[in-house]
Amino acid sequence: MSNDRGLLAPTDLKRPSVKWTARIAHGALLACLAVAGLGPMLWLLKAATTPTQDTLRNPMALWPNGIDLANLAEAWTRVEIDKYFLNTVALAAGSWAVQLVVAATGGYALAVLRPRIGRYISGAVLATLFVPSVVLLVPLYLTVLDPPLVGASMLNTFWAVWLPAGANAFNVLLMQRFFANLPREIFEAARVDGAGPYRLFWSIVLPMSRPIIGVVSVFAVIASWKDFLWPMLVLPDPALQPLSVRLPILQQFVELDVFLAALAISSLIPIGLFLVFQRLFLNGASLGGAVKG
Repeated sequence: MSNDRGLLAPTDLKRPSVKWTARIAHGALLACLAVAGLGPMLWLLKAATTPTQDTLRNPMALWPNGIDLANLAEAWTRVEIDKYFLNTVALAAGSWAVQLVVAATGGYALAVLRPRIGRYISGAVLATLFVPSVVLLVPLYLTVLDPPLVGASMLNTFWAVWLPAGANAFNVLLMQRFFANLPREIFEAARVDGAGPYRLFWSIVLPMSRPIIGVVSVFAVIASWKDFLWPMLVLPDPALQPLSVRLPILQQFVELDVFLAALAISSLIPIGLFLVFQRLFLNGASLGGAVKG
């Protein structure tokens, strides 16, 4: 029997006055959290469909002179959201793929294969988390400018964003910790059946790792979508820049309502991606099904 107790005892909750007071308090708290979390996004959606003068005169009014959906169409065409949106998707997809490959293989090698120097490698990877990312900007930029063994600069190429994204120590350690908690009896049984390291990774470990793959996917896509400084440095060509870099530059050339519409469109995409990955992010039950299978 659980000994956990809340602020109110079960006997207190049976009293009508206490029960209704608790429900009202819970409802008010939920409303406050909803306003704090969804309020800015809802205001942006409202402002994206409101003329500039209405937004400036009364920012909190709900469409005093009607809804103007033309802002969204103008933002998509005039600001060329479609082109920069495709650049952002390409950068996010490539960064996601590189981070997932590096994190999964690195975590698998450290947690399942367990090399002799694995402990020292894990310590070295962990130590990189204490190095501020700003300190690495100059050496990383010089490496991209003149990469070894390549012989050509990677500036103004998506590889300049994709490859550095793979060096994410947090994702490697996250994968390693997850793989280390998987039942080792399954690995031993697979080895007895003749499965090698590659077959073990592809057929056993990856199907059991859907929850952590979802977590890493969300982190990778969101981080790439909102990254500003590094794409601005390595992608000086405007035709290759993502939304996070191009929108602040275009702000001075378009009206406020069109700019807010562009911001709303660029914000809805990562929210939709998060909702798509939410099942993998929260569905830890799939691990139990994989183990039983």
